[in-house]
Amino acid sequence: MSDYVLFQMWGLFRRSLIKGHEFYVDQARKRLLSQFENMSAEADKAADEWLEQSSGAFDPDRHDPGDFYEAAYEHSIEFYQLLSDLRDRTRLSVVAGMFHEWDKQLRDWLVREMHHWHRGETAASKVWSADFGKIADLLQSFGWNLRSAEYFNTLDACRLVVNVYKHGAGKSLDDLKQSYPHYLRDPADESLDLPDTRFLDHTHLKVTDEQFRAFSEAIVAFWRDVPESIVSAQVMEVPAWFGNAIETDRHSRCWGVDRL
Repeated sequence: MSDYVLFQMWGLFRRSLIKGHEFYVDQARKRLLSQFENMSAEADKAADEWLEQSSGAFDPDRHDPGDFYEAAYEHSIEFYQLLSDLRDRTRLSVVAGMFHEWDKQLRDWLVREMHHWHRGETAASKVWSADFGKIADLLQSFGWNLRSAEYFNTLDACRLVVNVYKHGAGKSLDDLKQSYPHYLRDPADESLDLPDTRFLDHTHLKVTDEQFRAFSEAIVAFWRDVPESIVSAQVMEVPAWFGNAIETDRHSRCWGVDRL
């Protein structure tokens, strides 16, 4: 039997995926994250506003001016911390949106390409529901050595970060502690050493600007690395979950030409 194309990544489509991703990241920085660039100045302004609002309650015969200035300072510290927390949550939200879009686009591409040579919804449904590890196994079986790529661990870390941000405690948190502990930071520990994660939980999840940039670059590298064409001769033994789904569709007498 002659070779035939199973999956094809057209040049224009590849470029559109990368362009859309880069637009999302660029606009998220400009429209969302840039608002947190002057937090110290905003905290100082909050202290001044507190003093102004509290001035009517000041009685020089009963109050020490130093107490008011100390209270204003404490207010600025609290304001800065709340603003810092909001910045961190906003950055995590941007990362989550970025990852979920990439994940959906990848699965959508796989399913649409499958429909050229396979008819049946069981296999398509499995692609949509399979976890990231299973999708990586499937791509590996197509002759693409994805797990050895430099960006693979960064994508895997991004997946875990997004899951912990969404769900809190659970397996993803345990895996993040084990494999990528540098995304969990104790605010009381300013060292650059890897943290002792025994006492850290989902509330210590944090992504820096540099890590956000690394996640973004990993997604771009992934799209650039997708083979232009994957032909039948390249396919090794597919994962059992995918092969069983293909067979289920065949046995259901789905119409079309099934050749995998």
